[in-house]
This record gives sequence, structure tokens and C-alpha cells, in this order.
Amino acid sequence: MTELHFEKKCLFCDIVQKQIPSTVVYEDETVLAFEDIIPQAPVHLLIIPKTHIPSLADLKPGDERIMADLILAIRKLAEEQNLLESGFRTVMNSGEGAGQTVFHLHVHLMGGRLFQWPPG
Repeated sequence: MTELHFEKKCLFCDIVQKQIPSTVVYEDETVLAFEDIIPQAPVHLLIIPKTHIPSLADLKPGDERIMADLILAIRKLAEEQNLLESGFRTVMNSGEGAGQTVFHLHVHLMGGRLFQWPPG
């Protein structure tokens, strides 16, 4: 089992530790997925590693399993939400300039509507 690391004053670490309620839709040893509280699509989930990694820029050697588990969870959730045929969008912001507001690595999984390109 991967040793989990939590940060004080991290919203998503608090959600992982069940200190803040959320609507969890998936959980395994390394990953937690829950509904976004301000959804931008009919399906809008946040998929996070249970261990605290601030952003993509903070990944280091040894995080490969966590990232693989994260990606496989996204695929599983897309299937469970019936998004494989219609399509889905994943978004991963890294850093304040990219729009990251919670500094715990996370992926937005969105679907159930038509998306435009470029996104913003």
C-alpha cells in the first residue's frame, strides 16, 4: 500500500480524510473521485490522488503508480457514467496561471453535453 501524505489546510486532503463531506462516486487505495459542487456539465467529477501532490509540476519519480491509477479510474468512471460513446473531456490545470484554485492535483471529468474548442 502507498503511504499517504496529507497537507494541513488542503480542501481535498480534508475530503480524502472524510473531514469534509462530499458525494464520493469512486474510491480505491490510491484514488478518490467525487462530484464537483459547481458542475460545468451534466457529469462533472473530480478525480484526485489520495496522497497530497500540489500539481503536475510537483510530480516526482515514484509517482508513476499514482498517476496510472488516476488515469485508469478516469476511464472506469467514464464508462460508469455512459460517456465512452458520446465522449468526455478531462481537464488538469497546473498552477495559478492555468486556473488551478485547489493546489492538490486533480482531474476534472466532464461529459453529457457538447463541448467547444478552444475551451477558454
